[in-house]
Amino acid sequence: MPQQTLVAAALLSAGLAMAQPPQAAAQPPQDLSVHGEPPMLGIHWARETIGAVQSKARRTSSPNMTYHGGKIMPTVVSKNIFWGPSWANSTFVGDKISGLDLWYSGHNLSHYAGTVDEYTGSNGQVGSTTLTHQGHVIDTSTAAGGSSTSAILAEVCKQVSAGNISIDPQGHGYYAVYTDVKRGSAGYCAWHSAGTCGGIPVQFAFFFNLDGDAGCNPQDTQTGHSQGLAALANVTAHELSEARSDPGGNAWYDASGYENGDKCAWTFNVPYVTFTDGNIWKVQGEWSDAAYTAGTGYANSSGQKGCLDGH
Repeated sequence: MPQQTLVAAALLSAGLAMAQPPQAAAQPPQDLSVHGEPPMLGIHWARETIGAVQSKARRTSSPNMTYHGGKIMPTVVSKNIFWGPSWANSTFVGDKISGLDLWYSGHNLSHYAGTVDEYTGSNGQVGSTTLTHQGHVIDTSTAAGGSSTSAILAEVCKQVSAGNISIDPQGHGYYAVYTDVKRGSAGYCAWHSAGTCGGIPVQFAFFFNLDGDAGCNPQDTQTGHSQGLAALANVTAHELSEARSDPGGNAWYDASGYENGDKCAWTFNVPYVTFTDGNIWKVQGEWSDAAYTAGTGYANSSGQKGCLDGH
C-alpha cells in the first residue's frame, strides 16, 4: 500500500481514518529500541476508503512501479499467529485457522505466487517456488488493535522468545498476526511492516477480525469458504505479495508510493484462483510492470491494464 505512516490512533478512534496523500517511501526497517515504531506499509484500505485514497494519487506518464534500491524476499518462511481469546472458541474459529494454513501451503508454486516473480532487488529475485509454511501458534491473551506497529511486532518477538517461532536467520521470515479485534471505524483491513527480533529482520502483518465486515468482504460466492475466511484470504494475498516485492518500503512502488497490491486492490478478473494443492480462493490481482508494458494484463480500477489474476 502507499508508503506512509497511518494517521494517529486518536483519529482512528474518532472515526477519522481516511487516507492522507501518498508520501515518499518509508525508511528501511529499524530496531525499535533505537528508532521507535517501524512504518506501516501495505495498508489494505476498506472498500469505503480506497476511493478516497486513489483519488489523491498523482497521475504519471507511466503507472509502472520502479525500483528504489532495497531488498525483496527471494524466499519466504511463514507462520501464522492467531491472537486473542476468541481463538479458543471453536464457533469463532470455524474454518479460519485450518483454511489460512492451507492458503499459505498452497501458495507455494502457484501461478498466483508467480505474479510477483519478475521483481528483483539488491539480494536477488522473488521466487514463487520457495514459500515454506510452518503452521500456526495460538495466543489467547488480549490482542492489540492495528494502530501500533510496535505492539504487533512485540507479539511476534514474544512468540520467538517463547520458542513458538523458529525465526528464519536469513531475515526471510513472514509472520501474519490474525487478531479477534473488530475493525470498527478504522478505514483499513490489514497492513504489513518490518522490524527486528533479537537483531534479526522479520516481516510481519496485522489483520482485523473481518467476520461480517462488509467493507472488507470480497463477496466470494464460489469457493465455499466462510465469509470471514474469504475476507482474510483476500487481504492476505495483498499483504504477502507486497511483502515479497517491497518488504522494507524501499524496493518496488510507483511514483505515488503504491505497491503492487495497491495498484490492483479490490479487482477480481476471475471468480477464483486455484492453488497448487487444488484449493480455490477468491483473491485480488497483483500489478505486473511486465504485463502492463506488454499489454497482457487486465485493467485495475483506474483502467490501467497491468493486473495479473494468477489463475
